[in-house]
Amino acid sequence: MQPQHTTRAYDQELKFLTMRIGAMGGHAERMVDEAMAALVHADTGLAAKVVRDDEILDAGQREVDEKAILIIARRQPVAADLREIISAIRISADLERVGDLGKNIAKRVGAIAADRLPVGLFRGLQALAELALTQLKEVLDAYASRSVEKIAFVRDRDERIDAMYTSLFRELLTYMMEDPRNISACTHLLFCAKNIERIGDHATNIAEAVYYIVTGEQMPPERAKEDKSHRITLDVPAEAER
Repeated sequence: MQPQHTTRAYDQELKFLTMRIGAMGGHAERMVDEAMAALVHADTGLAAKVVRDDEILDAGQREVDEKAILIIARRQPVAADLREIISAIRISADLERVGDLGKNIAKRVGAIAADRLPVGLFRGLQALAELALTQLKEVLDAYASRSVEKIAFVRDRDERIDAMYTSLFRELLTYMMEDPRNISACTHLLFCAKNIERIGDHATNIAEAVYYIVTGEQMPPERAKEDKSHRITLDVPAEAER
């Protein structure tokens, strides 16, 4: 729960930041969900909408930054209030980046749609996106409720996202080796998969910000944030090297 102040206007200013972050979070979730729908169904019209919608998140981040700066200048906040304001700036930046990642997926729809890939290739990507979006939704719920009880699950799920991304990376590389005609489309899908994996990282950043707001402490650095795709190599048959 946010503390109550003797100045009602001050409470309203802090509440504005919380509400604006909530709106940005909902918009970011929709952008990623629609980008994935556009990708799977080769819907270039929906993809174009996602690209346009990114402007809303950009404007939201600017609004949060400007409001936060004004509050700091007028109220000179300390302790919990200062943590609240600084974390709002951090979270809005993460949500703006989630929007950029959704937009980047949407921008590749046209190139992928031209190749008519098998539906099965998108299943792994859809599962990865569902996991990342669930992660994002739950950390935004934690922000709204100022609850840290379930924050620990975020890191565990982010490890699952990294592992699923690494598996998908290997699958797409194998598919490209089996048929070089798939190289162009699968390369775009690899970039889409990386964008989704990065959404999980931004959700983790938000979880860490929520923990800081509530406790006044940083979450302990218990894990390294990385996928293992950089370690993947595939053996090329000798006849293919000639």
